[in-house]
Amino acid sequence: MKATFAVAAALAGAASAGSIHHRHAHDAFRALEKKNYDNGTCGCTTIYSTYYGEATLSFPEVPATTAIPTTSTSTPAPVTATSTAVVVVVPTPVAQTCSTTGVYTFPATTITLTESTTVCAPSTTAVPSGTHTVGGVTTVVTTATTVTCPYATVSTSEGVTTSIVATTTYVCPSAGTYTIAPTTTTVDKSTTITVPVVTTYPAGTYTQPEVVTTITETSTVVYCPFDIPGPTASTTAVQVPTTYPVVSATPVVPKPSSYPTASSSATKPKPTGSGGLGGAAGHPWGISYTPYETSESGGCKSASEVEKDIAAIAAAGVTTIRVYSTDCDTLPNVGSACAKHGLKMVLGIFIDAPGCDANNPSVNEQISAIKSWAQWDLVDLISVGNEAVFHGYCQPSELASLITKCKGEFSDYSGPFTTAETVNIWQQSDFSSALCGVVDVAGANAHAFFNTETDASQAGQFVKGQLDIVSDICKGVSGIILETGWPSAGNTMGLAVPGEAQQKEAIESIIKECGDKAILFSLTSDQWKSGDTACACERDFGCAKVLGINI
Repeated sequence: MKATFAVAAALAGAASAGSIHHRHAHDAFRALEKKNYDNGTCGCTTIYSTYYGEATLSFPEVPATTAIPTTSTSTPAPVTATSTAVVVVVPTPVAQTCSTTGVYTFPATTITLTESTTVCAPSTTAVPSGTHTVGGVTTVVTTATTVTCPYATVSTSEGVTTSIVATTTYVCPSAGTYTIAPTTTTVDKSTTITVPVVTTYPAGTYTQPEVVTTITETSTVVYCPFDIPGPTASTTAVQVPTTYPVVSATPVVPKPSSYPTASSSATKPKPTGSGGLGGAAGHPWGISYTPYETSESGGCKSASEVEKDIAAIAAAGVTTIRVYSTDCDTLPNVGSACAKHGLKMVLGIFIDAPGCDANNPSVNEQISAIKSWAQWDLVDLISVGNEAVFHGYCQPSELASLITKCKGEFSDYSGPFTTAETVNIWQQSDFSSALCGVVDVAGANAHAFFNTETDASQAGQFVKGQLDIVSDICKGVSGIILETGWPSAGNTMGLAVPGEAQQKEAIESIIKECGDKAILFSLTSDQWKSGDTACACERDFGCAKVLGINI
């Protein structure tokens, strides 16, 4: 059965539902990045205390005394404690089943919570075939400490699956990034799975607006989300899962009918390998850039506008620009400006629909544009795909084949190739086994803001931890962070607070810890991005001001 999410449009009062796809916004129920540690390698002792509730949306009252066994393994048998479940109605997305095609209208619903409420709520994520580590809680510690937190999991008894809230304590001997109590699931084909998460809703009134949607496939489940009240002086915004989704990067804009052709001769190709990537320690290496207008309508910037942006970036000491695709004359306009001002480029081939090969018209067009442009002396790295496996557009083997094909197509380029995925995708055995042999560097997107246990001051430690993880996955292949940032506005996500001061603190922390190996996201804040998300922060990742870039 196919699951979709309906997003209520504030102005129109209705919206259509569509499959989860690569957007340039953080969906409230975007697949989460997870990490998997074995206690034998991290040196931690795990103490489990598990409490079972009666229903998916319930949070049990913990009894006064409970026996807590100690174990040194990561998957101990839980201890069941007698408890009384308090059933509450909370504003989780309302699941509506559409058995046939047609136009459906779902009426508005309002829920009022008189006090802060914590429940075990469902979240969904699209996964390819294979074994996946999901759930759990990710946290960063700066010293030897003990971390105690609730986490969500499921229990199956006599054919009935029940979401449960469990508490686990990690005793860790050193600083680092840890994922606590994840679970493992195996699927034989690409599908959408449901993962329970511990979610806290502050007191307030939540409204799920009326949704009108056209269903084109039978047996579709539509999830109608509630609007999230803004934080008040006494409450914080909804705390979504402790691990994070990923910022996207390219809007839908009109593509030019043709690409101007530059010289096709290669000049001074760089040596293959990942060792030369990056900048000076303690300084920002690169920033992501899209040549689109920042207004709600989007559209393409002119060559002179692009040149002005690139000149400002260069003046601020940033040395590399990451682009995501070839539309809006990216190659001739951004490339010419980079050549003029002495900047390097990370090129991208964008995959935003199933069809992970050069027979995909969009992919083939981008390959052709890059071959025609062929200014290889400007290129530090080529990234084939941005979260293409994460979003189910490619199987790992297909993506590996496409990278190999691109290497053949760009035969005059001898620099490194990669792809950009979240760390949890790199950790999947089918992905790493397929990609480690074809990439020259392991590219990861990592955003500390969506780890709700990480505040702005810890952003650098978190991103550095992600870099260390991905650097250890492929033997002899170093890692690189291709996207990371912090919003200047939006809703609070646990300990992650958006704001101009917090953005400055977070970006400076990232630069200090790993700025020489990270691409910051992004140059501008963009109104064409969606504002109807849990964090309400998608339009506010522009960090030019923090970096002293005058645009």
